[in-house]
Amino acid sequence: MTAAAVPRQASPPDEPTRPPEDRRHMIRRRSLTLLIIVLLIGVPAGYLVISANQSRDAGKDKEKKWSATGLTAGWPSKVQRRLYEVQIPVHAKDVAYYETNNWKTSRLYVQFRTTDKRLKNFLDHVGTSADALKQDDITITARDQRIVGWTFTGTGPWYGVVHKQKNPAPTQDIVVNRSDPERPVVYVVSQTIP
Repeated sequence: MTAAAVPRQASPPDEPTRPPEDRRHMIRRRSLTLLIIVLLIGVPAGYLVISANQSRDAGKDKEKKWSATGLTAGWPSKVQRRLYEVQIPVHAKDVAYYETNNWKTSRLYVQFRTTDKRLKNFLDHVGTSADALKQDDITITARDQRIVGWTFTGTGPWYGVVHKQKNPAPTQDIVVNRSDPERPVVYVVSQTIP
């Protein structure tokens, strides 16, 4: 038996040879590649760094806000007012508040000036009444007074009432300064136990 001849594969036709790449073209191509890499990697990385810094700064602002002692001028949020059951009268003036939270209790400190009629409505809404106010009964503790810088030793008369409720409903300690009977100043500490 004779060996069959294995057909030889034809060699590929000669490919046209490219001329060597021009140096300027090579530099331009590499620059374009570098630019694309920077855009695909550098921009998102830069965005992450900026975002992280903004997030850290926001956390510091919150920390300053909540670690500060003293009242903040303005109204507490609707959620805070609902949670602590402190419905400030609509046209109240000089409104200020401060909130503290820990694992044991949460407190909302609020002060405002209102009219005598709106004070009565406020007390009714809380669940007590103007008749329940007792003269010279400072119901807000010395500890709570220190936290927000309240002192109840100035011109009075001063009235107080405690509205206790079963957990989880808040308990409100209320003190009213009636030195101006038409425009009483109301101080409230509403406390919840989680």
